[in-house]
Amino acid sequence: MHIPDGFIPLWQCAIYYVILIIALYFASKWAKNNLDEKRIPLMAVLAAGIFAIMSMNMPIPFGTSGHMVGGTLVAIVFMAPEAAILVFTVVLLVQALLFGDGGITTLGANVLNMGIIGGSVGLFTFKGLRNHIGKYPAIGIAAWLATFIAAEACAVEMALAGTFPLVLGLASMGIYHAFIGIIEAILTIIVIMALEKFRPDLLAWNKKNNSNSGAD
Repeated sequence: MHIPDGFIPLWQCAIYYVILIIALYFASKWAKNNLDEKRIPLMAVLAAGIFAIMSMNMPIPFGTSGHMVGGTLVAIVFMAPEAAILVFTVVLLVQALLFGDGGITTLGANVLNMGIIGGSVGLFTFKGLRNHIGKYPAIGIAAWLATFIAAEACAVEMALAGTFPLVLGLASMGIYHAFIGIIEAILTIIVIMALEKFRPDLLAWNKKNNSNSGAD
């Protein structure tokens, strides 16, 4: 899902950078109000884990790659898509600069797909489903859907850039990430279940629940 340099015209890259700058503005405001000495290390640990799982790339036709993402995990742990934006900006920048995975000119597009779209789709799907089907089934569906939608967004961007045909791109990215999303759903559930069992204080939804209980 990493788009390399040269696959998108610079004028389109500029549009994605504008989106990234706006997103980072709101993410920084969120971080100032919500991150403390306990959650900053958690974000760093999640960023390291996401860096690792994203390094396991599988080549996909037409020049991009398939891998797990992790946007849903970060967004649900912090109950904020802004957290995913911050994590993915740092992770993707390091990958592009040090490992040649993805590109600098395409950083905005890559963060848009994996951080903004992935985090937002995952979190709001979870919020919409958890009261109807239960917490953990909702997490699984949210993680799968976020992975799939982010991949399809990548295919659309590549098609708009004229890099490869839209239909073939949607099919290739969709098929690969439909399977990758199953693994991502399982891992996301496992990690959040572990946090709920051993460190529930690190999950933002528990913080909100405790605040509501105190108000009562």
